[in-house]
Amino acid sequence: MILNNLNETELRELMSTIGEKPFRGSQIFEYINRHYDYNIDDYELLPKKLRTKINGQFHISSIEILEYLSSELDSTKKLLYKLEDGNIIEGVLLEYKHGFSLCVSTQVGCRMGCVFCASTKGGLVRSLEPYEITSQVYLTEKEFDINISNIILMGSGEPFDNYENTMKALSLLHAEKGKNMSYRNMTISTCGIVDGINRLKEENKPINLAISIHSFDDIERSKILPINRKYNISEVLESARDYADSTGRRVTFEYTVIDGVNNRNSDIELIKNSIRGINSNVNLIALNPIKEYDSKRVTDKSLYRFKSDLERQNVNVTIRRELGSDISASCGQLRREFLATKEGCTDEV
Repeated sequence: MILNNLNETELRELMSTIGEKPFRGSQIFEYINRHYDYNIDDYELLPKKLRTKINGQFHISSIEILEYLSSELDSTKKLLYKLEDGNIIEGVLLEYKHGFSLCVSTQVGCRMGCVFCASTKGGLVRSLEPYEITSQVYLTEKEFDINISNIILMGSGEPFDNYENTMKALSLLHAEKGKNMSYRNMTISTCGIVDGINRLKEENKPINLAISIHSFDDIERSKILPINRKYNISEVLESARDYADSTGRRVTFEYTVIDGVNNRNSDIELIKNSIRGINSNVNLIALNPIKEYDSKRVTDKSLYRFKSDLERQNVNVTIRRELGSDISASCGQLRREFLATKEGCTDEV
């Protein structure tokens, strides 16, 4: 049994089953999730006999920071994490005026097939365990001696394709005796899995929702995101509206601008009409081309003109601040480059 997959209640119950006082479970939880200590022998509040018993019956799993790159343009850092089975995932540490944010992975690879996303090109290897998600936060904080105030589940993988483990990880990060991060400081990014959005709404937690929309035209969106053939624009918009109304949180529509594909005059009208009445924001992103999808990157001038045109239609719109462009800081790019050049560190099924 992996102890750092368990919440405080589960650890207390586990201690009871082995004949120990339940409060020992609370102590273990704090060592793992507040002090980020994965070595049971360090748990001085526990009797040595209990530490020996735990070491003999249970396991605290870990991941490691394999390497990281620091941007010369800003303070962004791109990290590669190595899992116990040898698989590689990645994260991005971003510094803003309000503090540090970490872009977190929820799967090794991805099966959603978004055409311009490097993470999906090798397919899905496996989903992450809860501890593999939380450990990205804990290890990064320890490595750089910082406090991460926000997390964005926008690394490799589709969070709603790993729903149970993702939500378990968020609850561990939120726990009062752990990191105690507010749900309001957590953002889940999805390619538009409507069942997942609706399920998250029923959780009744103020988690921020970002939807990778990229086009409000069903034909165009299906070319970019195959998931649109299962959940069309109308269904995605309905779930987004319900989520915003239910939680009071503004939904973000992530919109990667592809020159000549989704930044035409007709798209401006379509965006305005599609999101009317939804408490939302459209976040424009300049395309980072990959080998398999080498479409033309929009110029800064065209991007800002598109933003201005949307603003004239009273659309809440922002442009994502581009960070770490010199270190392959887009989703999946660094991991893919690493696996292509390093021997002995290939993904395992």
